[in-house]
Amino acid sequence: MLELSNKCELCPRKCGANRLGGKTGFCGGAKNVKIARAALHFWEEPCISGESGSGTVFFSGCTMRCIFCQNREISRDEAGKEVSVERLAEIFLELQAKGANNINLVTPMHYAPHITAALDIARKNGLFLPVVWNTGGWELPESVDAVKDYADIWLTDFKYFDNNLAENFSNAKNYFENASSSLKKMVEQTGEAEFDDEGMMRKGVIVRHLMLPGHLEDTKNVLRWLWENFGNKIWISIMNQYTPLCSDERFPELSRTVSDEEYDEAIEYACSLGIENAFVQEGGTVGESFIPPFDLEGV
Repeated sequence: MLELSNKCELCPRKCGANRLGGKTGFCGGAKNVKIARAALHFWEEPCISGESGSGTVFFSGCTMRCIFCQNREISRDEAGKEVSVERLAEIFLELQAKGANNINLVTPMHYAPHITAALDIARKNGLFLPVVWNTGGWELPESVDAVKDYADIWLTDFKYFDNNLAENFSNAKNYFENASSSLKKMVEQTGEAEFDDEGMMRKGVIVRHLMLPGHLEDTKNVLRWLWENFGNKIWISIMNQYTPLCSDERFPELSRTVSDEEYDEAIEYACSLGIENAFVQEGGTVGESFIPPFDLEGV
């Protein structure tokens, strides 16, 4: 099990912050877990949200610094509230009581020690839902391995094939090496996906890839690598919902949305590879209306 220490090394950044001593890591995490929202969420993939919604907990802070981040209110700013491990366990049970299909942990890994402890408490008190670890993908393989008894479903990003893009856009060095090694661990843990009679995922891996405007070739490289390494063992969510919130003049291509032509070509390429287990998006996915209010609901 992962534990906080006086030299935090939970993510590839290994910033060494003394979080036990009250210092804040690069991610924004300190000694106590901080969350911004806990509610039923209906905007995930169909096998995660279903009709009842996913019991989603949005954790404050992030180990990356994506210049196009839609959730910067919680990833970089101060939105959120500190809660105890005991309160976090109660929140999981409250979401279950509301009819959630699962417990969905958004950007959780920098709080993995708190989350696993809360899950232990919640399970003792009747939590039975599958747990989704909804991560940006840039993780340490050993951290992924340490939570294997707590992860039923991995809903992970695979943002880049090109490390230069990862460093320029997300301040994440060696993104591909860590993301690929971590994804292999995730697939080893869960194996083939399993679904219940209503089509809800109960075990497995969904890999999200958010297409970026002007970088179709990187998308193709990601899709090819995923197919060559995992075939149809995983599900791939190819996303066109990039919202142009980036104002960095160094990257003018990020000031627009993904074109229909770019997205169509990516889908055609995925089909040509033989990818069958995929989610695709159709119209109406771009816009800040898809960003939930981080208003401390359920906290």
